[in-house]
Amino acid sequence: MAVRVASRNRPSAPIDVVFKILSRGAEATSEESLLSEIALDLKEILQADTCELLLRDANDGLVLRGSTVAPELANRVRLGKGIGLSSKVLLEKKPLFIRKAAFNVEGFARYPGIDELRYESAAFLPIIIDGACEGVALFRRLSPWHFSARERKLMTYLAEAVAVTYATFHKGYETGSRINRLGALSEVSKTISNSPYLEEILQLLVNLTAQQFSYTVCTVRLLDEAQNELVLRATQASDRAYQRKRAIRYGESIAGRAMVENRPIIVEDVLEEETYIGHDLAVEQGLRSMICVPLTLQDKPIGVMSCYTSHVREFPPDEIKALETLAKQAAVSIEHAKLQVRTTLLQEMHHRVKNNLQQIASLLRLQLRHSHYKSLEEAINDCLARILAIASVHDLLSREDLDHVGLRSIAETLVQHQQRSLILPDKHIRFEVRGEDVRLNMTQATQVALVLNELIQNAVEHGFDVSNEGEIHVTIEEGDGEVSLWVSNSGDHLPADFDLSGQSSLGLQIVDNLSRALGGRFKVSDILGWTVAEVKFGRLVGE
Repeated sequence: MAVRVASRNRPSAPIDVVFKILSRGAEATSEESLLSEIALDLKEILQADTCELLLRDANDGLVLRGSTVAPELANRVRLGKGIGLSSKVLLEKKPLFIRKAAFNVEGFARYPGIDELRYESAAFLPIIIDGACEGVALFRRLSPWHFSARERKLMTYLAEAVAVTYATFHKGYETGSRINRLGALSEVSKTISNSPYLEEILQLLVNLTAQQFSYTVCTVRLLDEAQNELVLRATQASDRAYQRKRAIRYGESIAGRAMVENRPIIVEDVLEEETYIGHDLAVEQGLRSMICVPLTLQDKPIGVMSCYTSHVREFPPDEIKALETLAKQAAVSIEHAKLQVRTTLLQEMHHRVKNNLQQIASLLRLQLRHSHYKSLEEAINDCLARILAIASVHDLLSREDLDHVGLRSIAETLVQHQQRSLILPDKHIRFEVRGEDVRLNMTQATQVALVLNELIQNAVEHGFDVSNEGEIHVTIEEGDGEVSLWVSNSGDHLPADFDLSGQSSLGLQIVDNLSRALGGRFKVSDILGWTVAEVKFGRLVGE
């Protein structure tokens, strides 16, 4: 059926325009698209310059849900209870027409980012569903608007059509959602249970949950028991700032509380929740309501899944139950994947031990070719230090997550060993380890442990040959896939004619060779009176 577009003075026949609005409910695939299309239709039918649809929230305020002037602000602009002329119409359930100078009317509220122009006239129509006012349709023009009796009647028809369309779609959507939740639950559970890889399971979990339950953002944090922190491990949000969200302490924020209390926690609006961490990012991503569901295995939480919507809404009981069931299934799949990886690691351990023994044999051959040792005891102690550096990686591997080891953890372990075994009683050296706990695979971790061991030992023995006190700093950084490692000491100054290429030190030769094996580079320099040894290499990912 053709729809006649109204002129400024002659609105379309009510039956045509009402049918157009009602038909939107059958075409829409989501609530957001429905309200956006309706706003565009209303603007065209009434020849208004703008149309905004504001719906009531749980606190009797109003949320912008559809806009023709700033659609990107939908679900992000909110009027508190009693604020503005729209709230007056919401409360009184009566239309309000302002023919001219609308911007000067008492109670007129300006929307940042929307009301940059001075709109001369405005019409506010209540959207009434089952006797309750659930929202307001706002029409505006830059020029005065006479609002004839026929136009007012048409606006009333349109507001009623919007109410019927929205209510019908919303109820049908909720009914369909309840029916589809079991199917969504089955689909997600089946998919994640078929994958043997942890990272794949986590990514599938957030992607499919967000897709099947129509969430704006879905994230999974897993508990790092050593640090007592919840670390972000997966999200389907594309924004890099969201992907780099910091770890939160156990019990901190909403996700931490869900872990401690071992139950789902719902936040109606994260923008108004004081204990929520990350309000700025939530505004940027358009996040409003949230549910945090703990991932539990035998009643022990191992992580938490957080789901966000783009508008304030409730989470019905059947949806909560579906997410709890999914979280338990995910926890089982996660633990199963970890066990599979550990089983594989055990099967490969013989191979790795063989490789490490070969590396030790190579180091011993290097030592045999160097006759600088003053005693057999000194040579044996050097061997022990290098073997213990490799052993520290294996020890950390047995306590950390899967087959990756934190570089900062390696540095702290080696520093403790050096403090116990190398420093003479008359030396007062303070150690400090700073930077990120960059995670390395087994091969790189072993090589870097040997590098660190040599650099720390060199700093202690040669940096404080004359000086009796000072500091040794180990600093770790990662950027653009490259790891930077510095071992600095404030002891004896580096000789002015120092040349790394001309050094015969076994330790420095080992560091130089391992740096090349890592595909990196090594240098030693004097910086502001400190002797600084620097190693840079590319971090291997996906191994």
